[in-house]
Amino acid sequence: MPYELFIALRYLKAKRKSAFISIITLISTAGVALGVMALIVVLAVMTGFESDLKEKILGTNAHIVVLKSGDGIGKYQQLMDRLKGMPGVEAATPFIYSQVMLSTGRNVSGVVLRGIDPKSDPQVTNLSKALKEGKLSDLERENTPLASQEPALPGIIIGKELARTLNLFVGDRISVVSPLGTMTPLGMIPKMKPFKVVGVFNTGMFEYDSTLAYVGLHEAQSFLSMGETVTGIQLRVRDVYQTGLLAREINRSLGFPFFARDWMEMNKNILFALRTEKVVMFIILTLIVLVAAFGIASTLFMVVLEKTKDIAILKSMGATNRSIMRIFVAEGLIVGIAGTLIGGLSGLLLALNLERLVSLVQKVTGFQFFSKDVYYLDRFPSQVVSTDVILISVTAVIISFVATLYPAWQAAKMSPAEALRYE
Repeated sequence: MPYELFIALRYLKAKRKSAFISIITLISTAGVALGVMALIVVLAVMTGFESDLKEKILGTNAHIVVLKSGDGIGKYQQLMDRLKGMPGVEAATPFIYSQVMLSTGRNVSGVVLRGIDPKSDPQVTNLSKALKEGKLSDLERENTPLASQEPALPGIIIGKELARTLNLFVGDRISVVSPLGTMTPLGMIPKMKPFKVVGVFNTGMFEYDSTLAYVGLHEAQSFLSMGETVTGIQLRVRDVYQTGLLAREINRSLGFPFFARDWMEMNKNILFALRTEKVVMFIILTLIVLVAAFGIASTLFMVVLEKTKDIAILKSMGATNRSIMRIFVAEGLIVGIAGTLIGGLSGLLLALNLERLVSLVQKVTGFQFFSKDVYYLDRFPSQVVSTDVILISVTAVIISFVATLYPAWQAAKMSPAEALRYE
């Protein structure tokens, strides 16, 4: 063991006359530990929220959407086969997108109508997993008439919030109204067609659950008078974080008038907000470690003042300025590393068991921190990322190291004769 480290460890041991310094040392260690623990827990929760949001976005939307400027896409099956042959593309499905109104007679709501292929859509989106009632195959199946005199109705699947707003249940009848109707001498007459609710989905995103409705692809083509065309092609890719590169490759391959947009581009505002918030929280919580670093620096200043005689004796025995500096840097680093280890372990323990802890606190206090009806969370998301833990730990050690430099430099430049003048 280097003698500098040995002396630094001896200085950390409390003597009766230096008990106050030892208390400040413990407070500094606790401050570093608290800052590291808070950083790990907060970033784990924010990462969990971000992952949960991405999962909900990708559950309803495709990874990449291929559209055509102006008109719809005709002969879309050939385009689908071409896209599925591109590297990185796993599956493709056509879709139709239009804005319509849903009417129950008493209640009316504007929604986005999507026509999908029930056979290929489950290979691209997770809509089938979000269904709480019914199944996708009901969209293409002839439904049982509501009365023997009425014809069979095509099926429609709506969101949970939309069903609540319109007071609809599976089996109810609803009218879909398109503003693009037929021109007559009396003006534009909206097109209206009755559908039967065959399913209800719940994605956990209020925006989707209150504004989306799904019908079969052929029913949407017939109702919107689109013939054999579709609005676009949805793609599922192998790597969801490389969709930007693949979208650019699709644009180069297909050329105008086709263009591709990936899920990150379509949701860039909310993703940027989450990323920015995470960075800001990291910076704010790092201030806790900075405060603890000031405690380390103040402790070292007091140790230097107390050990003036020791420093003079060491220099008289041949210790260099660099060796004296190493002693006090080592002492401060030991405090910083100890605090980082304690905070890291406690932060990991808390972050990995946060859901259980929150449930226990809610059960004991009776206070609901996150109402499922408001936040649409069935669990408290917490996801520990190893790179975040490493970054936090390294940052805390670096801050602790920087805090030791000035006190150690002050000790190193001390003159032995000046230090022993009044001894």
